[in-house]
Amino acid sequence: MRKLLLISTLGLVAACDTVAPVSGTGFNTPEYQAQREAELTGQGLAGNPLLPPEAISEQPLSAQGAPLNDGSAADIANQTAVALASTSDQQGLMAPVTNNTGISDEQDFEAVSNRRSIDADAAQIEQNRQTYEVVAPTAVPQRGTDGQPNIVQYALNTSNPVGTQLYSRAGFNLKAKAERNCAQFASPDQAQIEFLSNGGPQRDRKGLDPDGDGYACGWDPSAFRSAVNN
Repeated sequence: MRKLLLISTLGLVAACDTVAPVSGTGFNTPEYQAQREAELTGQGLAGNPLLPPEAISEQPLSAQGAPLNDGSAADIANQTAVALASTSDQQGLMAPVTNNTGISDEQDFEAVSNRRSIDADAAQIEQNRQTYEVVAPTAVPQRGTDGQPNIVQYALNTSNPVGTQLYSRAGFNLKAKAERNCAQFASPDQAQIEFLSNGGPQRDRKGLDPDGDGYACGWDPSAFRSAVNN
């Protein structure tokens, strides 16, 4: 009875047993295990032997695949020159300009020494001393007078601001008359000279100073005063 029960149990277990999915499909397959075993034993794919580690050279390679030299300064300079020349040929670059006549080389001792000697420099210095001339200072010439009023001196002799009336003005439409007459002058300076030449600032025959401040056509003396104070 026990045998029959044991056989039935084993049959039931066998019927329920299914193949569990392999985790990481492709890594636990017999083909992968065989390939991995071949790699570990020194065999590549399709029976091609792999190079052992000691067969690989430890000497570094240059940019062109050839081993580097001993690392001396001369070898490094030669390799750099070859690399630059190769780059210039491939990219069509122009060679650097080493002779530019537009740049002074007076700070280059070798270049200057090739052109003249110490004796030549001494002779040049002596020649410069002989031709050196000290110009004695002279008095500043006086400003010439052309018969016109000096508006700079007038500005410095006055102190009232623009628009402050000091002189009486009589008449009608003085402002309109001043605008019409001031338009005849190229600048306020010329208008002020004309104003002072014809009796200003006390009298205003041409109507250039309608507010009676002594300044014609908007002329402003503050610029001259500021220049003296600074």
